Amino acid sequence: MSTRTRTPEVEVRRSRRRRRTVSAYRDGDRIVVLIPATMSERDEATWVADMVARIERQEKRRLRSDDDLVARAAKLNDLYFGGLAVPASVRWVTNQNARWGSCTPGDRTIRLSDRLQQVPGWVVDYVLVHELAHLLEPGHTPAFWAWVDRYPRAEKAKGYLEGYSAAARLEPPPGGVESGEPGEPGH
Repeated sequence: MSTRTRTPEVEVRRSRRRRRTVSAYRDGDRIVVLIPATMSERDEATWVADMVARIERQEKRRLRSDDDLVARAAKLNDLYFGGLAVPASVRWVTNQNARWGSCTPGDRTIRLSDRLQQVPGWVVDYVLVHELAHLLEPGHTPAFWAWVDRYPRAEKAKGYLEGYSAAARLEPPPGGVESGEPGEPGH
């Protein structure tokens, strides 16, 4: 299973109004820990480590595993491709920063960016459908899009990914998105 392997940036905020409670939340790539202003540095270090560990445990429980992804792909294959798009492997990867997913039809492998672990399941399903379609049609041909369009939320998911990319200020792959379709997974 792919999880956050990077050490998160931690911001500690001291509050004069906060007396005894400590809380934490994730803000993008950073974890913010709120502590009382009167807390000692030693107690701060202990509480910060504890709160960061709690946030990371919660996130790990929420993350989808490779096995979940394989099962999801199998279900989508049955629903939208009649069992014709059988991948050899489906897994999360951490090295796709300019794409949502990729497929290598020759060896029938599908990889999804671990950034998708934070998006709704129907968006992950769209990216999987897109990549599964490449097992039947390698290029972005009309036949390819006919397969992808079997997924009823395809247009909505493209819009979601486009908005996500804009909000995160993600850079498009060199030369732009391959198909010229905004929000498309890219390969």
